[in-house]
Amino acid sequence: MVTEFTPYSALIGGLLIGLAAAALMMLTGRIAGVSGIAARLLPPADRTGFSSRLAFIVGLIAAPIAWFAATGSPATQTVPGNLLVMMVAGLLVGFGSVYGGGCTSGHGVCGLARLSPRSVVAVVVFMGSAAVTVYLLRHVIGA
Repeated sequence: MVTEFTPYSALIGGLLIGLAAAALMMLTGRIAGVSGIAARLLPPADRTGFSSRLAFIVGLIAAPIAWFAATGSPATQTVPGNLLVMMVAGLLVGFGSVYGGGCTSGHGVCGLARLSPRSVVAVVVFMGSAAVTVYLLRHVIGA
């Protein structure tokens, strides 16, 4: 599968992610780690800051809806539609987030910005794993 690189939308998206992460850190002192924010919504959850965590997750879900409202076209999905593959991938990502003590947003966006050595290791591991996975899917398995 070939995807088109769109530098302007990637730049705007990256700026918005950085702005949101910086705003969350400045306003709440918390890191924008999506897996941690989502996990703290589930029981037994600390009720302190529950509404702000919920608003953060609702904002993530609302983004493609807002995109559709603004453009009239749905957000493009660039992942396979195979439900079993998506379920296994979701479980692996969830396991990796728990095992690695964070996710791509927490380590990749916020951790690297804070020059965290632990985040550098985490990013190298998950980006390396992603590169190997893409190579295997495109050149070995043929998906």
